[in-house]
Amino acid sequence: MSWNKRHWFWNLLIGLTLLVCALAFAAHYKNWIRMEEDHVTIFSGIYYRELPYAGLDSVTMVDKIPSMERISGFSAWTTEKGVFKDSLHPQNKVYVYVDDLSQPKIRLVQDDSLLLFFNLSDSTRTRQVFEFLSARREIPVTQEFKTD
Repeated sequence: MSWNKRHWFWNLLIGLTLLVCALAFAAHYKNWIRMEEDHVTIFSGIYYRELPYAGLDSVTMVDKIPSMERISGFSAWTTEKGVFKDSLHPQNKVYVYVDDLSQPKIRLVQDDSLLLFFNLSDSTRTRQVFEFLSARREIPVTQEFKTD
């Protein structure tokens, strides 16, 4: 088949395939975090979580994530993303959005059941997000009533 007889449809299909692959890579290559007034949104490719500040029970920094069984997701070099099963509590899902496994990670616990680990490729930005979430976490206020 000569170069002049190549059908335009195959060229279009190859071009669209390359475009879709480039968009999928751009969506997954890093975590996208948006801080709203009442919640934080973490987005990485097909994985998306919206966490209200009011439901955050715990915000801590950890050096390593525990070993878990992957339900869905992927790993590439120092990136780990997906949904995992906790070995201690198999009924609970653990969401992992880690851009760099060698950097510290933020561990979030929401409503005593949802566990999420995430970090950004920039450790300074991860520290800023950690401080912001620690400050925004709403702790229930108990009132003391004095009776005379």
